[in-house]
Parts: sequence; structure tokens; C-alpha cells
Amino acid sequence: MGFARALCPRFHRAVELVGARWTGAIIHLLLAGQARFTELRLAIPDISDRMLSERLRELEAEGIITRSVIPEVPVRVEYALTRKGRALKDAIAAIARWAENWVSEDEADRPAPQPARRRHGTPRAPAPSRPRQAARSTRTRP
Repeated sequence: MGFARALCPRFHRAVELVGARWTGAIIHLLLAGQARFTELRLAIPDISDRMLSERLRELEAEGIITRSVIPEVPVRVEYALTRKGRALKDAIAAIARWAENWVSEDEADRPAPQPARRRHGTPRAPAPSRPRQAARSTRTRP
């Protein structure tokens, strides 16, 4: 038995974007105002520099945040939400309210579930077929 209606592509895209790991935390923190990379890094437990950089680039490419370079010594980089990013305020607040009601402190202290990874020995998709080559003789001639 299938669903009678299809998933809205816009909704699906929005959930995939905002629901990516760490993205909601970054947006939540930036709702309070602009922040530097190090401030975000210290505020989000367990995020690596590489992952934070990747998420910030993705959000910037989507027009959700802006990256401002302040030419000082040392150079200062600050991140802030755009109008599009600030429009997520009600959605993030709704998630925060839901978490207060439904996520226990014990659950909050546990690491988030990780996506399943393929293990060795797991069957792979079959390799594309190749034309057979004529068998070569392995015998040596005298």
C-alpha cells in the first residue's frame, strides 16, 4: 500500500538542508547574533573544524548566512544570518520547544545516531558486465 500523495520537493529540500547534522545548531547560535568561527566551534560540542567549515560554506552558498572578512591583524571573519536565515527563527524555536518537551536530559547527553556505514563483507552492487576476452593459454611452448 503506497501513499496517495507525493512528498513536496520544496519541503524535502528544506528538511534536507536544515536537517543536516550541525546545521540546526549553527543557525540556532547565529539567531542570537553574528559570531566568529572559533565562537561557533566552542559552542557546538564535538564538531570538527573541517565539518564546521563545510557547513558554513553550504549555508553561505544557500544564502542563509553571510561571511564577512574584517581586514584587521589578524584578519577577523564573522558569520551572520541573512534575511532568509532569520526567517528560520520560528522553525528553530518550534524545534527547541519540542526538544524541551520530548527529549530527556539523558537522551541529550548521548551522541546522535550516526548514519549506517557499509561494512566489509556487505554485498556490493554487481559490477557492470564486460565483454569476455578470449582465454589465454598459460602453457609455455617448448
